[in-house]
Amino acid sequence: MQILNIAGYKFISLSNLPPLREQLLTKCLSLGLKGTILLSSEGINLNLAGETNYIELFKQFINSDSRFSDMTFRESYSTYIPFKHMRVKLKKEIITMRQSEIRPDEMSAPSITPKEFKQWLDENKDITILDTRNEYEVRFGTFQGATNLHLDDFCDFPNSAEKIPRNKPVVMFCTGGIRCEKAALHLLKNNFPEVYQLQGGILNYFAKIGGSHYDGECFVFDQRVALNEKLQETGSQQCLVCQGPIKTVEQGCPICKKIA
Repeated sequence: MQILNIAGYKFISLSNLPPLREQLLTKCLSLGLKGTILLSSEGINLNLAGETNYIELFKQFINSDSRFSDMTFRESYSTYIPFKHMRVKLKKEIITMRQSEIRPDEMSAPSITPKEFKQWLDENKDITILDTRNEYEVRFGTFQGATNLHLDDFCDFPNSAEKIPRNKPVVMFCTGGIRCEKAALHLLKNNFPEVYQLQGGILNYFAKIGGSHYDGECFVFDQRVALNEKLQETGSQQCLVCQGPIKTVEQGCPICKKIA
C-alpha cells in the first residue's frame, strides 16, 4: 500500500477555532488519515498521512474553504502511515516563538526559490546560510557552509540571532519553511538589511533540486525519522537521550555513547 504524506501551513488570522477543529478532525477520521493539525489564532499547520486517494480528497476539502484555498503541500511517499494517531490541537501559536510582535499572518519576509538558492550556491555568492532548526536536527544533515546556532529549542532563536553577521544577505532555511516565516521577520524587525527564507524549506529543495550542496539527510517529525534527497526514508534512528541520529541500534549514539 502506498501512503502519501503531506505537510503544509498557512499564517492567517483565525477565530472561532473549536468548530473548525471538530470539522477537520471529523473529516480526517472519515478518510482514515493520521497525523497532527495545529490551529491557533495565527493560522494552521498540518502533517498528515493516508492512502493517496483519501489524502487527495482531504486536500480538495481544505482548499474548498476560502481561507485555505491557496494552501500548498509538500509531499512524500512511504509504505506505511508514520503516525500513530489523528489529532487536531488548539494552540497559542502554530510554531512557538513567544514573540507576540512577530505576526506572519500580517506580513511576510522575502523568499527565494530552491532554483534561485542553488544558483547562488553554485556561484558561491557571499551570503550567510542560516539553519534555524534545533541542534539535533542539524546533526542529521544540513546545507554545506550553513551557520548552526546550536538551538535547543526554536524559542532560543531571538537571543541566538545576535550572533548573525549583518554585513551580507542572510538566506535561512528549516524543514518545511514555517519556522523561517517567524525567524526572518525577527531579523527584519531587528534591522537586518537583507533577509530571505528558502521557499518550502529543505523538503521543497529536495523535491525541486535534489541533494546538491546538501550533506546528509533531513530529519522529519514522524516515525520515518529522516528522508534523503529523493524524499525516501533513510532507515536512520533517533537517540532517545539526545535525539540525534543513530545509523544502527548496535552502533548506539555517537554523542551519548549509549545503545538506544
